[in-house]
Amino acid sequence: MFVAMKDIDLPVMTEEGERPLRPALLRGWKRRCPGCGSGPLFKGYLTVRRSCPVCGEALHHQRADDGPAWATILVAGHLMAPLMLLVYLTASPPPWAVAVGFSLAFLCLALYLLPRIKGMFVAFQWARRMHGFGGQEG
Repeated sequence: MFVAMKDIDLPVMTEEGERPLRPALLRGWKRRCPGCGSGPLFKGYLTVRRSCPVCGEALHHQRADDGPAWATILVAGHLMAPLMLLVYLTASPPPWAVAVGFSLAFLCLALYLLPRIKGMFVAFQWARRMHGFGGQEG
């Protein structure tokens, strides 16, 4: 049975208690502030805002670095490789067509996934109070 997200009562975060991980990750996937879920997380395509314009949550603590790029390549590669093998074996297109078509498909998939995965990285750090998200620096 599927339940719409609006029907779920999300636990209220406390200042000292643990922040709920799943809602934060879903908000990160939607590229929204992990705290309130309303404000935009990014200022551009991948630039994380210094703070949320809605709730004021400081977001400059994040340290996503190369993690989102690595995870994007991992996920996209695991989705595309079996599909490429299936298409090549069943349809037998010329190898250049497979290379060009799947390179473009991989590029589009990676460009779609990258900001969402980066949003999840930032949300994970926020939920676990990492890198200064817990009120202390470091």
